[in-house]
Amino acid sequence: MPRAQQRDKGPRKRKEKDEKAWQKKQKKKFCVFCKDKVTYVDYKDVGALRKFVSDRGKIRARRVTGVSSQQQREIAKAIKNAREMALLPYTSTAR
Repeated sequence: MPRAQQRDKGPRKRKEKDEKAWQKKQKKKFCVFCKDKVTYVDYKDVGALRKFVSDRGKIRARRVTGVSSQQQREIAKAIKNAREMALLPYTSTAR
């Protein structure tokens, strides 16, 4: 059978699992800082900053955390400042 005939099998069908995934709507993420009306992200508040750092020590993306872009920049600065002051680790020690 020539190659040209092998390709013309018609449109591919998605699996049922994929179709259901397209139909689900994800929950809208909200900005935690806008909700609490926080004007300044403090680098000394380690408990709040830990929510925005992964277990490997990476700063979580804005689409994951749900914060606004302006506050994402402030969070990143605060995390970097806390790392310099040795309040937060750069990486995780457990492997």
